[in-house]
Amino acid sequence: MRIVVKVGTSTLAYATGCLNIRHAELLVKTLSDLKNAGHEIILVSSGAIGMGVGRLSLKEKPQDMPTKQAAASVGQCELMYTYDRLFGEYNHTVGQILLTGADFSHADRKQNFENTLERLLELGVIPVVNENDTIATDEISVGDNDTLAAMAACSAKADLLVLLSDIDGLYTKDPHKNQDAQLIPLVTEITPEIMQLADGEGSGLGTGGMITKISAARIAMDFGMDMVIANGARPRGLYDIVEGKSVGTRFRKG
Repeated sequence: MRIVVKVGTSTLAYATGCLNIRHAELLVKTLSDLKNAGHEIILVSSGAIGMGVGRLSLKEKPQDMPTKQAAASVGQCELMYTYDRLFGEYNHTVGQILLTGADFSHADRKQNFENTLERLLELGVIPVVNENDTIATDEISVGDNDTLAAMAACSAKADLLVLLSDIDGLYTKDPHKNQDAQLIPLVTEITPEIMQLADGEGSGLGTGGMITKISAARIAMDFGMDMVIANGARPRGLYDIVEGKSVGTRFRKG
């Protein structure tokens, strides 16, 4: 199975911007084990700006574009160093791919990306994909790695897309504000009602939210691919997700 896993900033970093070592190590260990089992893994990783904030000892996520880009530049180095070190402990090699919207909208660039991605997988490499936030000002302002993950998954002709976040899945109400909120285990159609449930903000260091995840689900479902939203604090849940068991919210075209 070819699996694209997207991990959000809230999973990788604390609110301080410093690396959440426990989450990162558990994630890498689980992905390495799935690769050992014969699956092809593509990791779409947020966190460059968030980790740059921590590395530069900034008090909060910057609002001006030059500082965002500077934080992304520093944080991307930190991010790849972390993945290279952690995956290397399990004898797996990682490769970095930084993309912008133009890499999907221009046919030649899209083909080049797909060729490189395919060759990396053939060579047994785990591609680590992120937006090129250091130069792509429009991507920073949109900040949507959920959609990037869905587009990358379609380009890779993946079998499954998993978005790991700081929430268990899609709920009937905001679980942070309503104790009676119930997890929705399966969605077979993106209706206006589902879009309404997704309205809300993302984490302080991140730039996404549930609405971007629903948009990603629409892309995946239109492609004929299952997508799952699950809690990144429990990466071992990926074992059950890959086996088709009910974890988080699965989006599957009815």
